[in-house]
Amino acid sequence: MSKYQFLNRDLSWLSFNNRVLEVATNPDLPLYERIKFLAIYSSNLDEFYRVRVGTYKRFTELPPEDKKNLRENPDTILKKINAEVDRQQIQFGKIFRGNIIPELRENNIILVQDEMLCDEHHQFVKDFFLENILPHAQPMLLLKQQIKPFLQNNSIYLAVKLFKRGHKKDDENGSSKKRRARYAIIKVPCHHFPRFIELPEVDGKHYIMFLDDIVKLRMKVLFPGYKIDSSFSFKLSRDADLLIEDEYSGDLIDMIERSLKKRETGSPSRFLYDESIPNGFLRFLKDSFDLQPNDMVKGGRYHNFQDFFGFPNPLYPELELEPYHPLNVEELKGETKSIFRTIRKKDRILHFPYQSYKYVIRFLNEAALDPKVEEIKATQYRVADNSAVVNALINAAHNGKKVTVFVEVKARFDEEANLRSAREMRKAGIKIIYSIPGLKVHAKIALVIRKDDKRDYAFLSTGNFNEKTAKIYADHGFLTSDKIMIQEMKQLFDYLENKTPGYTFNKLLVGKFNLKSELIRLIDQEIENVKNGKKGYILLKMNGLQEREMITKLYEASEQGVKIDLLLRGICCLKPEQPYSKNIRIIRIVDQFLEHARVFYFHNNGEELLYLSSADWMNRNLQRRIECAFPIHDADIKKEIIHILKLQLSDNVSARYLNGKLDNVPIERLDGEPEVRSQIAIAEFLKEKEKSQKEKESVKE
Repeated sequence: MSKYQFLNRDLSWLSFNNRVLEVATNPDLPLYERIKFLAIYSSNLDEFYRVRVGTYKRFTELPPEDKKNLRENPDTILKKINAEVDRQQIQFGKIFRGNIIPELRENNIILVQDEMLCDEHHQFVKDFFLENILPHAQPMLLLKQQIKPFLQNNSIYLAVKLFKRGHKKDDENGSSKKRRARYAIIKVPCHHFPRFIELPEVDGKHYIMFLDDIVKLRMKVLFPGYKIDSSFSFKLSRDADLLIEDEYSGDLIDMIERSLKKRETGSPSRFLYDESIPNGFLRFLKDSFDLQPNDMVKGGRYHNFQDFFGFPNPLYPELELEPYHPLNVEELKGETKSIFRTIRKKDRILHFPYQSYKYVIRFLNEAALDPKVEEIKATQYRVADNSAVVNALINAAHNGKKVTVFVEVKARFDEEANLRSAREMRKAGIKIIYSIPGLKVHAKIALVIRKDDKRDYAFLSTGNFNEKTAKIYADHGFLTSDKIMIQEMKQLFDYLENKTPGYTFNKLLVGKFNLKSELIRLIDQEIENVKNGKKGYILLKMNGLQEREMITKLYEASEQGVKIDLLLRGICCLKPEQPYSKNIRIIRIVDQFLEHARVFYFHNNGEELLYLSSADWMNRNLQRRIECAFPIHDADIKKEIIHILKLQLSDNVSARYLNGKLDNVPIERLDGEPEVRSQIAIAEFLKEKEKSQKEKESVKE
C-alpha cells in the first residue's frame, strides 16, 4: 500500500462550494453581490447532485464483489457527502435568515412571507393568483393503487396535507382530527412566472413575495371540499449524466439526442425537503415516489436558490457592485489597423475579463473578410447563445473561406446548444466534425491559414470561445504567428479530422499525445535540480487536481525539497500538511470573477518555463481528452503572467489556504501589511500598463 494519501474529489469539491457560501457572509461586499453568491452556491450544488451523486448511486447498486474493486466504498462516500451538505444547508439557512433578510429590511426591501402579508396586499395577491396562477395550477391527489405523478427535475412542488369535509359540520374549531388525512402535490408554476413577485409599494417600502408563498396562501381555491391542514415545499433532482459508451460505433449524434430526452427522466439523485415537515408526512412522500433513504436531503423552507440570480432590486444600482468595464488594449486598438499585422510583429496576450473579448471576435471577423485568408479551423466546446464567434465563422463561409469546426457534442449541459449551433454552421457550408468516441476535445484553439503568404495566425486560450462567460471567467487568450506552433496546430486539426495516429508534438503539449509525459519530465527536472544543489520551484494554477500519478509526482518533488505553490480553485485530491507534502502550499481564490485559467510554471534553474493550458490535472483531462498546453516564449508576456501569478499568491483578502481537513483557512495579515485583493490588483496593474502604453504611443505620434 502506498504511503501517500489522497483526498476524495467530491468531498474536496464540497469544500470549494463551502468557500462560495462563505463569500455570502462578507460584509465588505454589497448586499446583492452576497445574494448572488448564495445563488451560485445553490446552482453548483444542484449540478453536483445531478452528476456526481447520481454516479455514486449507480455504484451503490453494484454487486458486493464489484464494489470491492472500487477505491472507495460508494455508500460511505454518500453518507459523508450528505452529512457535509446537511451542515452547509444549516449554515446557508443562518446566512439567509440571519443576515440577508434583515439587511434587505434595513434597506426597505421586505421579503414577504404568508404570515406577514399586510392588508394592502391581500387583494393584489388574490387577484394575481386568480388571474395568473390558477390557469397553470395542477393539483394532484396522491392515491394508493393509482399511477404516481411524475416529478419533473428541479421543479418546486408543494406537498399538501388535507382532510375531506364531511356532510356534517366540522366542530366549532374546524377540527378534522377524526377524518382520514389525504395528501396532494402542486407544482409551483415557475416556468410561467418569475420566482419573485413584486407587490405594490407601501409607505416607501418595497415588498417582494415568493411565488411559492402566493400559491400557499391561496391554495384552498384548488381543493374545494377539502380543509387544508399544512403544506411543505420539496423538489427532486434527477441523474443528468449521459452514459455514452466509449466504444459506441453507431450514430453518436443520434445517441446523444436520444440520451438528452432521457436526462429529465433520470433516476432520483436528491429529494430536497423542508426539514420542518412531520416524519409521518415525509414517510408518505418517500413511499409514494419510491425514494431511497440516501435520496433524502434536508433543506429549508425554500428551494432553487439559483433563482436569486433574478431577485428584483427596486433600488438598482444601489446595493450592487458597479459593473466592471473591460479595458481596451492599446496595442490592438484601431478598427482600421490590421490585427494580423500587429500579431506578425509580436505575440499578444489578452487577460479576460480585465481586457475586452472584442479582439478575439475582431480576429475572426478580419479572417472572414481578408481576401488572403483561405481557411479557418476552430474547436467549439461551449459557446454563447447567439454567439458572435459562430456568426464570424458563418460570415467567413459566406465569403468563400473553407471553414472547419470541431464541435464537442459531449460538453455536459451544452450538448443541445452545441448540436443547434452545429446545424446552423453546417447550413452555411461549414464543415462540421463531431466528437471522437471515447474522447472529448477540450482544447480551445483557432487557426487562420492564408494563401500566398509566409505567415498564418492562431488563437489559443485557457477558456472557451464564449464572449459572455469571458465577462466573468478569468482566462488568458494568446495570439501568435509562431511558425512551429502553427505547424503543430495543423497536425492537431488533421488528427481531429482524420483520426489517424502517429503525430509528434514538440512545442505544444497535447492530451493523448505528450501532455502528461512532458509534465512529468518537467517535474523530474525540478527534482534533479534540487538534488544537484540548485533551486527547485513549481507553480501550478488549475481548477482541479485529481490525477493520482501527477499528485504522486508532486509528493515526490516535495519530499526532495522542491517548493510547490498550487493555485487551486476547485477539486484538490492532494493532501497538504503531511510529511511528504510539507513543501506544498495550496491557495484557493474565490472572488467576483471565476478563476478559470490553467498556468504551469517551472523555475528550470532560472531558465523559466511557462505554459498556458486548457487542461486541469484531472483523470479526464490527461487521459480522455484532447487538451492543448502552449509555451510562452515572449519575455514581456512571460513577465506579465508571472507578475499576475505573484499577485494571486500575495492575496490576503479573497484567498484561503487549504489544509489537510479541507478547511478554507483565512490568511492572516501581519501588522502594517497592506491588503491585497488580487483581482483588484490585477485590474489596476493592467490599467497602469495600458496607460503607460498609451503614453508611449502618443510620444511616437
